[in-house]
Amino acid sequence: RMEGFGRYELPTGTEYRGSLWDGMFHGEGELLLPNGGRFRALWVRGVPTQGKYVFADGLEYEEEKWHYCDGYDRRFYTEICSGFKPPGIPQLTNRDPPKIIPEGCYDCGDGFYYPKTRVVVDYRHKFLRNADDDEHEWILRTCRKAWDITTEHKPKP
Repeated sequence: RMEGFGRYELPTGTEYRGSLWDGMFHGEGELLLPNGGRFRALWVRGVPTQGKYVFADGLEYEEEKWHYCDGYDRRFYTEICSGFKPPGIPQLTNRDPPKIIPEGCYDCGDGFYYPKTRVVVDYRHKFLRNADDDEHEWILRTCRKAWDITTEHKPKP
């Protein structure tokens, strides 16, 4: 079995880098996710005992004092770090400029969703997962669609 410091790639594209013992994650190590996020943790026999998740844009998740998108402050993390764009220039996603969504699809944050097949692929079009009924409904209700058109206010003459 694997022991010592190592690297292990899962079929999903997630990669583990860190200490291994008896074939398990054990000691300090991190999971590198395909979306660019990472989870650093202290592992004991394959189970994380303490850790921290860092999103691809550098935002660190804090379980106790999480204030990002809490209902009072709806700014994207890039807006918190860099400020707002000038009036009239919308920022539709945290990623700026936003990804161009393939026709008939939705941008669900970690990739594109094809509602006809119920498949989510990453932004490089590699398979991520099949959406269940709850995720399907949530994506249709809340996510940006390829055919959304942003309209500008045109004053009457």
